[in-house]
Amino acid sequence: MASTTSIERFGGELILPGDEAYDRHRAVWNGLVDRRPAAILRCATSEDVVAAVRFARESGLEIAVKCGGHNVNGFSVPDGGVMIDLSPMSAVRVDPAQRKAWVGGGSLLGSIDRATQAYGLATTAGNVSHTGVGGLTLGGGMGWLARQLGLACDNVDAYTVVTADGQTVRASSSQNPDLYWGLRGGGGNFGIVTEFEFRVHPVDGRALIAGLVFDPSDARDAMRAWRDLLPGAPRAATLTASAATVENRPVVSLGFVWVGDPEEGIEFLSTLRELGAPVSQAVQDVSYVGLQCMNDDPNVHGRRRYSKGHYLTELSDGAIDAFLRRGVLATATDPDWSRVPNGGFTAFGGAIADVGDEDAAFSHRGAVVEFGCGTSWVDPAEDQANIAAARAYGAALAPFSSGVYVNSLGDEGQDGVRRAYPAAKLARLAELKHRYDPDNAFHLNQNIQPATR
Repeated sequence: MASTTSIERFGGELILPGDEAYDRHRAVWNGLVDRRPAAILRCATSEDVVAAVRFARESGLEIAVKCGGHNVNGFSVPDGGVMIDLSPMSAVRVDPAQRKAWVGGGSLLGSIDRATQAYGLATTAGNVSHTGVGGLTLGGGMGWLARQLGLACDNVDAYTVVTADGQTVRASSSQNPDLYWGLRGGGGNFGIVTEFEFRVHPVDGRALIAGLVFDPSDARDAMRAWRDLLPGAPRAATLTASAATVENRPVVSLGFVWVGDPEEGIEFLSTLRELGAPVSQAVQDVSYVGLQCMNDDPNVHGRRRYSKGHYLTELSDGAIDAFLRRGVLATATDPDWSRVPNGGFTAFGGAIADVGDEDAAFSHRGAVVEFGCGTSWVDPAEDQANIAAARAYGAALAPFSSGVYVNSLGDEGQDGVRRAYPAAKLARLAELKHRYDPDNAFHLNQNIQPATR
């Protein structure tokens, strides 16, 4: 490696190939990813991040940034490049009087949930607690509170950012407002965020999870009735639908997650029960922190994974039929449902749509639902078949889609980026990229390429 000038200023932990901790720290969530960085720089301070960026650039090495490591593409692991690991920067400080939380760039969602709930406060976060705050928030940040409080990015008052030239800047509505706009949904294209300043809100510590399980043969009419609940649903409710396999049998679950007064959630449950005659039903009263951890085990690190996603501004009958078929041809007889990807719809609207589309880089605020499908497995021999199955499910919903969440993108490349942002907004983002990263040093992401001059 070429230059030692900047690395001598690095005060964190340097891990190289052959070191005992190397394989542990290069591993990420998706077991399909097996790349070998030239160096892993575990940063304890913003100054360490500055030194790491300058070292990588002086050495001509690719830069990747790791927090939770949940990106399905494994963008945080560069082959032969520098992994800037923010994991040690995981402190969360809460000021209940100001209703603010300062969150280190390497924090996981569980850390912010636990720290804020200690004061009866919360902000929007995703629903797998070992996800990184940084990756989730920079892409937008959907969670069970989004219909009440807006997306995670809508609740950030300021970012502390290390830019591609190794400078540390603050981005807020009054300081570098162009950068603030781009960080609210533009991903990791513009710099490395070392601290987030979140607004936090009073949030009751209880949540309700309700679901009615239907046989697929009875699910079509029930799901159409579920669709009719979407426009008028209370903001405390996030309606959900899933098409999954249980004991090698397809099942459809229609329900909602309620964050707030459980008694009010029970009242809304009476509306849900009018959807039809389910095979079974379940209602769980859980703590908010417990809700935020419920998907942790199914999303354990190390399994091989592939997924697809879409936004829909209209949930038509055709989209419902495609959702229920799960990418399996209507002519198929007796498919092996254990090998078919699961799919889900999550309701949008509410506070998400209160923010103007031009107010932040995040797009598609007019979506009615977000669709996601995915599968996970262990045996590498199953890679091709499982990836093809997830692609088929995604392709079946594509004709009904209006765009895609940038954090849901996989291997779509620039075609995917163009679906994540409308053309005019993408052009604005490209200009912003040219200003803050004209050499595209931060390109291991869903990349917004710098505008050319």
